[in-house]
Amino acid sequence: MRIEQLRQALRDHGAKTCHEDRVLRAWLGARPLDSGTRRQHPADFLPLELRNALPALATELRDLARIRSTHPGEDGSERLLIELADGQTVESVLLPRDGLCVSTQVGCAVGCLFCMTGRDGLLRQLGSAEIVAQVVLARARRPVKRVVFMGMGEPAHNLDNVLEAIDLLGTAGGIGHKNLVFSTVGDRRVFERLPLQTVKPALALSLHTTQAELRARLLPKAPRIDPEELVELAEHYARATGYPIQYQWTLLEGVNDSAAEMDGIVRLLTGKYAMMNLIPYNTTEGEGFKRPTRERCEELARGLCQRRILTKLRQSAGQDIDGGCGQLRARAAAAQPLRFTQGNPPSAGGPRRGRAGQ
Repeated sequence: MRIEQLRQALRDHGAKTCHEDRVLRAWLGARPLDSGTRRQHPADFLPLELRNALPALATELRDLARIRSTHPGEDGSERLLIELADGQTVESVLLPRDGLCVSTQVGCAVGCLFCMTGRDGLLRQLGSAEIVAQVVLARARRPVKRVVFMGMGEPAHNLDNVLEAIDLLGTAGGIGHKNLVFSTVGDRRVFERLPLQTVKPALALSLHTTQAELRARLLPKAPRIDPEELVELAEHYARATGYPIQYQWTLLEGVNDSAAEMDGIVRLLTGKYAMMNLIPYNTTEGEGFKRPTRERCEELARGLCQRRILTKLRQSAGQDIDGGCGQLRARAAAAQPLRFTQGNPPSAGGPRRGRAGQ
């Protein structure tokens, strides 16, 4: 389902724009669809035909996505394995400090060598309502004030649905535009479309190397754009929006952790409105890559900071549970069937409280 289909369904039952927005805000807040203030009754602000249609609509929205299993990490994050209406599964992650990472596709076509999500290729796109449903599930468990589109899938390959979800989250969802983060390996369509949106998200760009040839090997199906051009395109967007670009760099021992690569980062990012996120590789079985030692990762981050590149050393959520992107889904597929966790999912007609989940 797409958000526009949901809006049309509301209009078909007599909703005006103000009624649409009220119902959508209630859904996005994980509240009953006919929610008003404490002293308001639905009859005071919703047409009768629309009120009568809401129970069926609530069921349809509830069935978009449900939590199949939860996997808490020691860092305060929690990974959720989400089952969609057709039985496919995706992952989303509740992050510390009110953040949420959502998926945009089942599988991925980019095929990054160090990512398990792309092993089976792209299975299908998520509709914009399915993307937003992940936020609704998370908000029924704890506050969500920041959403990053960094889960399973390449958002640029599902651009219409992702932008539709971003628009709703940045308006009826009440999330600040800079707290909506569009993550991509780099696609010229992104740099064409994002500046035209009413809700302009922040941009995270998966760089991973400054060498075009190595990038082509690590990201075999990503668009062939040299790192220099990618940085220039991203810099233009950063200056236009006022949001620094968040560059993502998965640290692979002996692959992209050399002094030459660090020199390349300094060359590309000096003077740019940017932040470099170094992310130690989250080991997955059979990939052949290794995570550098903690000491080496800290040395690299410290060295970049000393050379005036704003750098943060980050840890991928869920490392202690082997919950890197795609790992939960892969394990679930190998261990069918799994039972639903108790308390899933909160219905649109009344969320149930539970422990933080993602």
